Amino acid sequence: MLVEINGNRLNVEVLGDEPGKPTMIVHHGAPGLGSLAEPRGSFGPFADRYRVVVFDARGSGKSEGNPPFTHEQWAADVDGLRAWLGVERVVMAGGSYGGFIAMEYAIRYPDRVSALVLRDTSADNANQEAANRNALESSRVEVDRAKLERIMTGTVRDDDDLRDCWREILPLYDHDLDWAKVDEVVARTPYRYRTHNFAFAVNQPAYDIKPLLPGITAPTLVTVGRHDWITPPACSETIAELIPNAELVVFERSGHSPQVEQADEFRAAVRDFLSRVDQPAA
Repeated sequence: MLVEINGNRLNVEVLGDEPGKPTMIVHHGAPGLGSLAEPRGSFGPFADRYRVVVFDARGSGKSEGNPPFTHEQWAADVDGLRAWLGVERVVMAGGSYGGFIAMEYAIRYPDRVSALVLRDTSADNANQEAANRNALESSRVEVDRAKLERIMTGTVRDDDDLRDCWREILPLYDHDLDWAKVDEVVARTPYRYRTHNFAFAVNQPAYDIKPLLPGITAPTLVTVGRHDWITPPACSETIAELIPNAELVVFERSGHSPQVEQADEFRAAVRDFLSRVDQPAA
């Protein structure tokens, strides 16, 4: 359904919408490339205990793309969505770039977050240098340097160029390379190059919330794949060290997507965490 939040229509799905359930909002990654499809698949199973809300962020998927595409605006959209749902507190979850926004939300709206679940993300832009190095040193594929630079710096030319650059780096994401899966992901991805460019050319260079992480009050689970090339485990280790009493889980047979590559183990870890810290769901 399309819901107007802060003057912008968002494509929203509510899973497990039954009276009395606590609410979980999950933010997808990759602005301009991501959509609600990934969090729906990854967190949909939690609809047995939660009202799980997934959505296309402003400028992504099927949602409207009224600027700005700033972290402040995306966090405000999450809170607008919370208000539309009519709840006071939510479990906030996000992976990759969605983890940026999940952390920003927990920092900006601390009284609204009962628990925080992060996956393969970073608290600053230091991952960019590591990601570029990992891509260029990969023994799996030989990455086109120009395409890597355009997608990592937010200088892609149009949606077709974003698609070409996306396909160039996709083989790096999973622990086990499956070319058929790469082609499938390329085909189903919704491309919104203006959103992507703003996120990586404007937001990323100044991104550093490490000094603010000790102020997060919500119980936090930090998860990461051992072989993540773009937000390596060191990024998650930093987050877990800076957020008070955060828990870190590393999935040894995963790249950037343990919620897919080790789905059963990922869901078990999240369920165990929430059963201990999010009392309304226990």
